[in-house]
Amino acid sequence: MSSRIAALILLTFLAACGGKSAPRNLDNACSIADQRPKYLRAMQKTEKKWGVPVNVQMAVIHQESKFDGDARTPHTYALGVIPMGRQSSAYGYAQALDSTWKDYKRAAGRPGASRKNIKDATDFMGWYMTRTEQRFGIPKSNAREHYLAYHEGLGGYARGSYRNKSWLVGVANKVEYRSQMYRQQLKSCGKI
Repeated sequence: MSSRIAALILLTFLAACGGKSAPRNLDNACSIADQRPKYLRAMQKTEKKWGVPVNVQMAVIHQESKFDGDARTPHTYALGVIPMGRQSSAYGYAQALDSTWKDYKRAAGRPGASRKNIKDATDFMGWYMTRTEQRFGIPKSNAREHYLAYHEGLGGYARGSYRNKSWLVGVANKVEYRSQMYRQQLKSCGKI
């Protein structure tokens, strides 16, 4: 066997062993559910446990990580070239910060929970959005307001820090739109 063929076989094998890529066609909730039935089951379980609709979870995960369990925030650079670390400790499907994830694991009694596990990430979102609903009275179907509270933290949301961030309000509006789009798509294909 030639060395080129051996190298091609090795590369193919290594690619197959790598992490699972995000689903294709992220604008179609039915396609996501068909490609990753495990994701849909996790979200349905979270909806049953915490009351957060599947479409809201999907829209927030889309915005935060594009369904990439290894997603991290970009690096920051001094003088444009010297790496200074990441923008924040946000990681995983839900882009949970280290401190908030630690609070979740303690409060939920889930010490082994992983941000790159879809079941844990959706349960985290349910836990967090339940806290938001309890504190601010935001219905769990309101993806826009939940996203603002999710992004800014409960304290930031209470202070209205998002009001000075027109870009963030625009993103939250897109999350709401995507949530409604996903809801209609999931209804049309019988997933909800």
